[in-house]
Amino acid sequence: MLLFNGCSVDFLSAGGKIATEEHKLIFISFILMLFVVLPVIFMTIFFIFRYKASKNSVYLPDWNKSNIIEMIIWIIPIFIIFFLGLITWKTTHKLDPSKIIGSKNNYLEIHVIALDWKWLFIYPKYSIGIINKVIIPLNTTIMFRITSNSVMNSFFIPNLGSQVYAMPGMSTKLYLIANKSGIYHGISSNYSGIGFSNMKFIAYVEPTYKSFLKCVNFIKKSKFKINTIFDFEKLAIPTTNNFIEYYSCINNNLFFQIINKFKNY
Repeated sequence: MLLFNGCSVDFLSAGGKIATEEHKLIFISFILMLFVVLPVIFMTIFFIFRYKASKNSVYLPDWNKSNIIEMIIWIIPIFIIFFLGLITWKTTHKLDPSKIIGSKNNYLEIHVIALDWKWLFIYPKYSIGIINKVIIPLNTTIMFRITSNSVMNSFFIPNLGSQVYAMPGMSTKLYLIANKSGIYHGISSNYSGIGFSNMKFIAYVEPTYKSFLKCVNFIKKSKFKINTIFDFEKLAIPTTNNFIEYYSCINNNLFFQIINKFKNY
């Protein structure tokens, strides 16, 4: 996979605790599978040359079974499947997306709304919002509340970890933490229509909470606001390749108002 020039390998570069744990699981699974794949490749080549027709070939018409071979081809795969299942089960529970992650700072709540075809991020604590960009502080647990204003999407920042579905009329929860500052790329990993391929966003991880607050103060100077559900409906008109936009004032109940829109369907 690493040999494919032009293919992104972002998901192999962990920027947070969850992604690091997921990469460990992928690496262990990869190594274990080599215990099956490599012997199969070796035996295939060996048998071709060992048992090809030749003058020195030995004819064994009564041979029909080898207990040693039977034990090897059954016990080793059973052991590998059992071990893979065990570590996958443990890791799945350990990395439950709705399980809070411990950190030295209090967690920050961010509301995520999937639109056609852009992402709206709302910071209820600061009453600000951003289109196609999310800013988070380093070493601070982030609680993403996720929903969709139309069809189902999938919220995913590969460098930070798990993906979670965004569904209309429903709220899903995802805890993530960034342990390396920098710029990461986020996507919708679920096909949602003609503008899906450009439904991307940027995740900025600020090195300190102080620098994060500077960004908040910068956004608060924006002249754009979303005070009512009608303001939101204008924003929700489908667009593609949408620019990053900042909103200095947002109704903090907007996220739940959008969910309640679908209660009567």
